[in-house]
Amino acid sequence: MPVKKKTTNNKTKDRNAAAVNPQAAGKAKAAGKLKPADNRRVTKAKPSLKTVVIEALDDMKALEVKVLDVRGLTDIADFMVIASGTSDRHVRSVAQRVVERTKEAGFRPHGVEGQQDSDWVLIDLSEMIVHVMLPRVREFYGLEKLWDITAAQRAVRA
Repeated sequence: MPVKKKTTNNKTKDRNAAAVNPQAAGKAKAAGKLKPADNRRVTKAKPSLKTVVIEALDDMKALEVKVLDVRGLTDIADFMVIASGTSDRHVRSVAQRVVERTKEAGFRPHGVEGQQDSDWVLIDLSEMIVHVMLPRVREFYGLEKLWDITAAQRAVRA
């Protein structure tokens, strides 16, 4: 005796899809017609730490953002980012956003210093050190003058 195949019509499929995912109701027909050109999984490339930090600073409207390449000058980091905030509250918020965004992107900060006073907050991201400070503090310490040397000066030092 032949065995009957159990068949379902498209309306039943739509109802089942709606029960599982209400937003997918009515989309079963269209989704069934689409065929992927390639069976490989498409993954997004992980953004670089530098990109994540710059975007976080830009998002919080940090002032005078400067990225310094310190690879030939020190072993503690590859890059140093210096940015300013308009007030101690702004400096604290900018630093918190940088920490949040780097954690979301999968980079773990090794330490954050100066959040209590918020004149100058330092974030140690291993390969990058981020300084967020008030303009008067930034001018007083002059980190750009200390760390920013041109390629010609690097050649002389080497």
